[in-house]
Amino acid sequence: MDKVMESYLVPFGPGEAEFVEKRSRFIGQVWPVDSEEEARRRIEETRRRHHDARHNCWCYVLRDGNVLRYSDDGEPQGTAGQPMLNVFVKEGVTNVCCVVTRYFGGILLGAGGLTRAYGGTAKLALDAAGVSRMRLWSTLAVPCSYSLYERMRLLTEQSGGVIADTDFGTDVVLSVLMPSELVERFRANVTELSAGGVEVLVEEEAFRPGPRENR
Repeated sequence: MDKVMESYLVPFGPGEAEFVEKRSRFIGQVWPVDSEEEARRRIEETRRRHHDARHNCWCYVLRDGNVLRYSDDGEPQGTAGQPMLNVFVKEGVTNVCCVVTRYFGGILLGAGGLTRAYGGTAKLALDAAGVSRMRLWSTLAVPCSYSLYERMRLLTEQSGGVIADTDFGTDVVLSVLMPSELVERFRANVTELSAGGVEVLVEEEAFRPGPRENR
């Protein structure tokens, strides 16, 4: 696949969430990871930190090699790691590691209850982490006059760009992050808006995660 067209979702950052069911406490954690070694390190760090917990169930998904791993860590088979993994497969998020720690509350939850608790806690942790789209992004400098600023800001957002910074000097200079495949159309729209008076400058192009997406 052409790298310009390739895109996929990754965690925006680490995230943590808690869920309590019948006095059992579930602590979910999510991290972006790039390798199995990094995922295993996160799992081991969590096991050490929550060494007194009954279970530290985990899963991870890696895009390279289509790697999917999970562990029920002593819970009944299919009630923990697999439901957690299903969350990330369903949401289309990769390069992710998740650990859900359970402090047993003394009341059995049954297979259905465990499945809902582990899957639900993983989803809460993912929501806390947020997601961003990994793709080819261009960093643009867009200079304009103060009289054009508001219209340029709106055009940037309508064109799929995100304003990362604004420098208010003699003129205004917008620092814009935009998917690379949208840059030429944006340039044409800027030329039309400014009657040819504004030149969009590409400062950098890199394959990287973008801003946090609203879901």
